[in-house]
Amino acid sequence: MESVRSSFGKARRGLATSSAGSRVYHVTDYGADPTGAADATAAIKKAIADAFSPPSNATMTAGIPDLGGAEIHLDGGTYLVNGPLTLPASGGGNFKIHSGSLRASAEFPADRYLIELSAGSSSSGYHYEYATLRDLMLDCGYRGGGVAVVDSLRVGVDNCYITGFETEGIAVRGGHETYIRNTFLGQHMTAGTDPGERAFGGTAIRLDGNDNSVSDVVVFSAATGIMVTGGANTISGVHCYNKATGFGGTGIHLRVPGLTQTWLTNCYMDYTSIVAEDPVLLHVSSSFFLGDANVVLKAVNGVARGVQITGNMFNGRGKGVDIVQLDGEFGTVEQVYVQQNSAMGMNLKATTARGSAEGNGSSWTVDFAPVLLFPDRIGHVQYSLVAGDAFPGHTLRNISGNQVVVATDKAVSATVHVLVDQNSN
Repeated sequence: MESVRSSFGKARRGLATSSAGSRVYHVTDYGADPTGAADATAAIKKAIADAFSPPSNATMTAGIPDLGGAEIHLDGGTYLVNGPLTLPASGGGNFKIHSGSLRASAEFPADRYLIELSAGSSSSGYHYEYATLRDLMLDCGYRGGGVAVVDSLRVGVDNCYITGFETEGIAVRGGHETYIRNTFLGQHMTAGTDPGERAFGGTAIRLDGNDNSVSDVVVFSAATGIMVTGGANTISGVHCYNKATGFGGTGIHLRVPGLTQTWLTNCYMDYTSIVAEDPVLLHVSSSFFLGDANVVLKAVNGVARGVQITGNMFNGRGKGVDIVQLDGEFGTVEQVYVQQNSAMGMNLKATTARGSAEGNGSSWTVDFAPVLLFPDRIGHVQYSLVAGDAFPGHTLRNISGNQVVVATDKAVSATVHVLVDQNSN
């Protein structure tokens, strides 16, 4: 009876599709095995090819064919694939692939991705627009990656679970406005107790392009959580607990020296740090760093300009780790503001600080070296001297070594209050 019911349901669905001109393409209708026992690559690619037959002459950006909301429906099955699911080079927009699981077979090529939005290496311009990959479980089988989005416009990767990748879970190259949200990525399936997680490799998300967004994403196992090699991207609500910092990797690596243009906010860096190379236009705020996770500014050409690291919380293990750390020397420092952060069990660092010194004498020294981020750099000093009824002459004597020295022309009992800023304006 169950077999008869299933057959009748499929026939009825086929009749409705035929009569209503539906743009929903069920991969099981093309012979794809939903149990994962047999290779389903050819069947799914046939469904994709039919979905890419435009219902009209309507086009989208740059002449991309409008597929009218076509859906490649995985019917809640698990499908074994021997090769990548590629899209027709003719291009298309306004379509969706959703609701099922894909698992790479032992024959899957190690340099490819389970789903590839790419028209091939010889392509130029945009070929895909408004594509949605949703409600998918992608198991790369430790052979290659999960999703490649190449030279595509306005792509959404939403509510996906991507695991077992050796290269990248999601790789974005070129294109414009890929949005990755509500997604879980990890090379190893672990909640932090799997001994094998120390053998991680690969990158969960790689953004090699601009104007992309990553939001409400969890990275639980990878050598690098998010690698950014293109400017003008936003990252928010990311929980990165691949423990890469402690095991020799990185949480978020901003590898865009000289023009970072990255906005990073409301993230939870769980034993994983943020590394920014020659940061120019970088904002990090409202984030929580646990287990000595911090922000590392790495000098390539020694330029830091337009950096804001403000309003974050840091919780460490009392090992003397700085909340913001310099890797190399910076010769150019302009408009860098590290301030209003709070820390427990870590060394607080800032580009502004205040302090006081009191005593009886003619010289007062306030040492800001332990807290100021950049060595031997004070751009602005403001001080006041309170000496009771005395009115001695006083002057700012020295600021070298991030120490402020105020001197008077005679010995008095006084208190000196000092405010310093490593920016000169």
